[in-house]
Amino acid sequence: MIKLAVVTGMILLVGLMTGCGVEQGDTKAGEKGQVEAVSSDKTEAITPHKGVNQEPVPLVVERVGEKEVNVEMTAQITDIEIAENHFYKAWTFNGQAPGPVVIVKEGDLINFTLKNTDPSIPHSMDFHAVHTAPSKNFADIMPDEQGTFRYTASKPGVFMYHCGTKPVLSHIANGMHGTIIVKPENGYPNDGGIDREFVILQNEWYKYNDLEDFASGEPSHVAFSTKSLDDNGRNTNGDTFTLKKEPLIANVGDRIRMYVNNVGPNEMSSFHVVGTIFDDVYIDGNPFNHMQGLQTVLLPASGGAIVEFTVKEAGDYPIVTHQFNHAEKGAVAILRVDGPDDK
Repeated sequence: MIKLAVVTGMILLVGLMTGCGVEQGDTKAGEKGQVEAVSSDKTEAITPHKGVNQEPVPLVVERVGEKEVNVEMTAQITDIEIAENHFYKAWTFNGQAPGPVVIVKEGDLINFTLKNTDPSIPHSMDFHAVHTAPSKNFADIMPDEQGTFRYTASKPGVFMYHCGTKPVLSHIANGMHGTIIVKPENGYPNDGGIDREFVILQNEWYKYNDLEDFASGEPSHVAFSTKSLDDNGRNTNGDTFTLKKEPLIANVGDRIRMYVNNVGPNEMSSFHVVGTIFDDVYIDGNPFNHMQGLQTVLLPASGGAIVEFTVKEAGDYPIVTHQFNHAEKGAVAILRVDGPDDK
């Protein structure tokens, strides 16, 4: 049975959208593949979120049939270190910002459940990967409630997801965004030749919970993160330092595939890997949108792509947005290639 939670009287929640400053807190050690919370003792927040720093709840994806999958996600409030010693009390999915990557197959019926553990604000889920009536299947879920919705992922690709509750910009900019990958029924043309796969997401941060700055200001930080394609991979938050200090790793001769998504909320991404050319590019991750030999892939807010290339020499390859004002604000990651050069 499908449970739909529809919220009225949203005007009563306007007072919750007032911005506050953020001060630094203390990190907690995390295990591989996990994103952990940080202490919020020194973090200012809107009144209902003061003292709230919820431990990340794991994403649940369970295949229940050849063409049917259950997906369960949690809306929660978790502190995120977006720059070194600079913390943001983020509105998140599963305690990550961007949220965890969701992977399904073309043609899957998705039984999606959203649990809202935010103590004060309703949230929702807008999957760009489906055809459905938003008023029905992207409905708001009130605090301490949950709702289940059903729709089919009919097209392959790399799609954005985000909270769609009004004001949408506040929910996205505060951290409620991520990526859903719909794998093609017959795969991608080069599946047999791929040695390493990575998910790379770009997002922006503004003044804490400041709707005016979200709408009219410039981002204070632009960040890259990586997300795990399986249970053994890395999940990092959208910060300006982790993927520089702890690069992605490959070997000389590897053919690399990157699933790329610009989750915004506002800015374009000129996605580029320094020192290589993209041999094959699939715009929005759809195998029909095939291009070759691109130096840079332009991604609008919410735009996705798959890029493939081969690394032929050892060394560090910066991953950037070639809008270098944003690279200066943090949007740089490193792909470190080990081994003898392929002469």
